[in-house]
This record gives sequence, structure tokens and C-alpha cells, in this order.
Amino acid sequence: MGFSIYLYSVFSFSGLVIFLAAGLMIAEHFLINYGICKLDINAGEKPLEVEGGQTLLSSLYANEIFIPSACGGQGSCGHCKIAVISGGGPVLPTETPHLTRKEIRSGIRLACQVKVREDIYIRIPEDFLNIKLFASTVESTRRLTHDIKEIRLKLNDSQEISQRPGQYVQVQAPSPDGPVFRAYSISSPVYEPTVVELVVRLVPGGIASTYLHNLEENDEVAFTGPYGDFYLNEDPSIEIICVGGGCGMAPMKNIIYSLYDRWPDRSCWLFFGCRTTEDIFYLERFKELESKHPNFHVIYALSDELKPEEKWDGETGFIHLSVDKYLEHGIPRQAFLCGPPLMIQAVNQVLEEKGIRPEDIFYDEF
Repeated sequence: MGFSIYLYSVFSFSGLVIFLAAGLMIAEHFLINYGICKLDINAGEKPLEVEGGQTLLSSLYANEIFIPSACGGQGSCGHCKIAVISGGGPVLPTETPHLTRKEIRSGIRLACQVKVREDIYIRIPEDFLNIKLFASTVESTRRLTHDIKEIRLKLNDSQEISQRPGQYVQVQAPSPDGPVFRAYSISSPVYEPTVVELVVRLVPGGIASTYLHNLEENDEVAFTGPYGDFYLNEDPSIEIICVGGGCGMAPMKNIIYSLYDRWPDRSCWLFFGCRTTEDIFYLERFKELESKHPNFHVIYALSDELKPEEKWDGETGFIHLSVDKYLEHGIPRQAFLCGPPLMIQAVNQVLEEKGIRPEDIFYDEF
């Protein structure tokens, strides 16, 4: 009996707290008018006037400034980091899990959690000011494995996208709560400026991946971009290492094809990890490219134990073992990795043991 009363008290108190919080949010929305606030970007470079009461993220999007945000402004992805010089109020508990102490001291905030209640002065990277909203039409879709699709988007109205190898876009997908944006690496090379190709794994229950996997030819798709910090070293004497798994193939394909369009004799290694032979894709294409460029080396490896019916004469084991096996120590290199965190961690360790500096290793985890 006493325990039941205790539980009732806890639930009652929790319900009261939730009710009061919701009431405060509704009251703020309908009763408090913050008026028009000044939004100053990069010390006057792009001054704006915005309606107060909105989040900084939504205010920027309304003015076609598309900073990264993969969670739809829920504060869960931590991508929308910008420097708030003044006017943003105190750092909120919803922000601290995504910010380091150094970032907090430097005024870094999550734009989706900062409310515009007064004039705000912010600093954002110049690259973000060049990001655009693109309209496109599905040119083709192709199934690569049981859960991965290749989707080619043709830009509408003679638009072109200027991207660096390894960058990504944020696709707008419909959801019950309104449009959301999700990040996908560009797999098409830079010399195809009117096309954005994606390699998308279907995530059970995933809003954007389900949407993309159900697209058909001539469907309309909106996305923003390009985003990303990958920078390909333009010194042709620097060897390039690409390591991926699953849909982590997308930026690798972009990098490799862009590289050999510009430097046909450049040295490059592709290491790609699959679980079984059913997960292999693009191998024939890369083997064909390898036959044309003697300094290009393709290594696929299977991590699961081979079934009796599977035919495979390539590498086995986790992909970092192949990286360790084939790469010599001490050669000037730059590396790009895209895959699950454990793969990234293992490959990073191998590459550093091979003499590659941490600042020459770029990676995306998923």
C-alpha cells in the first residue's frame, strides 16, 4: 500500500512538472512578444532582422542560411554549433552534452537551443553562407545490396553544385512533425556539377532513409549543401588512403573518381569492409578503374566467416587488418575514413602506427 502511494506521488509530481513546463512554453509563445530582433552575423557581414521568440536555427533557415542540423532542431545531433558573441542567454542543460569545456568558454552554442529574445551577435564559418537550397528530380534509383540503394538526383533549373570530394548534403524528408533534414555524403564526383548521387542504407524506422528508399524516377527532392570538412591534399606526391564500410562507400567513391579525373598517375588505396559476399558492391567498377590506373589499389575484405556456398578469394577479417597488411610505414599520406565508430577507431590506430599524422586523417562516423 505504502509503495503504491509512493508511486502515485512520484507520477503526480512528474505530471505536474510536465504540465507546468508545457504551460510556460505555451504562455511564452502566445503572451510574450519579443518584437523584431537584430541578428548580426560575422561583425556586420550579413545583418538581419528577425522575429523574436524563434530559435536561432529556425531564424537562420528562414533567411536561407543553412547550417548543419541532422536532428530537425531537437538538440540531439549536436551539429548546429556556432559562436554566439552576445545575446544568446546562458548555456542550457540540453546543450552541455554536445559541448566541450573549451567550446563553452569560446561561446559555442547549439543554434537549435538558443532562443532569439534580444539582439544577437554570432559568428559562423564563411562556408555556411555559401550553402544553398537545391531542388532536384530523381534521375534513377538502383539497388546495390539488400538494404543499400544508389539514388541519382538531377538538379533542376540548370543549377550546379560546387563541392569538394568527401562533402555531404542534407536531404529534406517529410515527417509527421514537419520536414526534417538528414545528412548523406555525395558519392558523385566533382566533375558532375548538375548531379548529386547518394548511397543510402535503409535504417529500420528511419524517417529519411525510408523516404529515400521509396523514391521513384521523376520524384522531386529538396536538399541543402554542400557541407563537410574533408579537404583533399592537392600535392600529387601525397598518397591517398580511403577506408570505408557499408554506405561509407559514398565519400570514397567521390574522392577516388574526382582524384583520377585530375591526377591519373596518383597513388591511392581503397580498403572496403563487408560482412559477406552479399554486401559487396561497386567492386567490378573499381577493378575496372584499377586496370586503367596502375597506382590505384583496391582491397575488399569480408569480416564474417564464409559460408560453404560463398566463393571469395579476397581478404578476410576486419578491414583494419588489411590496412595494416598492405600499407608500408613512413610514406607521406592523407587518409579518409567513413564507417562505424569501432572501425574508425581501429583504422586510426593502424594509420598512426604507419606514420600518418592525426591532422592528415579525416573521418565521418555513422
